[in-house]
Amino acid sequence: MEFSDTKAVVPDVLKDYESDLIKAQREYVSIQATPLECGITDDPLELTQSKFLGQPFIPSDMEYPKDENGKPMVLLAQINFSEIPQLSGFPASGLLQLFFSSDGWWDMGTEKVFFHNENDLQKTAISDFSFIDSSLYNELPVFRIHKLNFKKSIDTGCSEDSQFSFMFREKDYWDFEDDLGDIEKEQFHEYFSSTGHKIGGYGDFTQSDPREYEKSQKDDIQLLQIDIDDYIMFGDSGVGHLFIKPNDLESGKFENAWFYWDCC
Repeated sequence: MEFSDTKAVVPDVLKDYESDLIKAQREYVSIQATPLECGITDDPLELTQSKFLGQPFIPSDMEYPKDENGKPMVLLAQINFSEIPQLSGFPASGLLQLFFSSDGWWDMGTEKVFFHNENDLQKTAISDFSFIDSSLYNELPVFRIHKLNFKKSIDTGCSEDSQFSFMFREKDYWDFEDDLGDIEKEQFHEYFSSTGHKIGGYGDFTQSDPREYEKSQKDDIQLLQIDIDDYIMFGDSGVGHLFIKPNDLESGKFENAWFYWDCC
């Protein structure tokens, strides 16, 4: 799909609905995750650099995160907002971190989320991670350290995202799709795709959007989506998401963010 500076190109099959579809588009930051050829505990990236897995930035005056059994947790994702294109409503700087327990990470609610602001990042960081044994990574859904690069893009909507609702006159998404020919369906599916690693934007789900079933979560914003690649998979072809309430995002209360994943 090609992107202009302000909108995604609407294909011919959807031209009758172009103006309304453009209104539904959202800016987001696309993440290119490159797996590194290094040992799982041999992180070559800087401590404050954006990454999946690897060694985290931990100020020396902070206790390293541990799970409920007292075992060290493992950094699953770290996003340095000073490295990404500015996204409306999101921080321009600071470090977001998602930690998983090596035991039972699949139990949602056991994760921990931290945010280090610019002042925190000036502190001395711990550099000895010898207490992080490679066995802690054995069951995690990410299998290699990934270097992350970012690009601002436009999200067009997804039938699985509960915050995207669109009617094609009297037809819903599925009824409209049923009446399309093969070539038109290909254009349709290419346009309505929310796959990929990303910050913000619409979410892609293998089952359903959990925000659809919980009234208090219906307006929650997708902070981070971690999709499938050769070295990442949540369960059986699953996708991971980090969500946050709009007021918590605005006030910087990232510790209130919550993680969700589903699979086939």
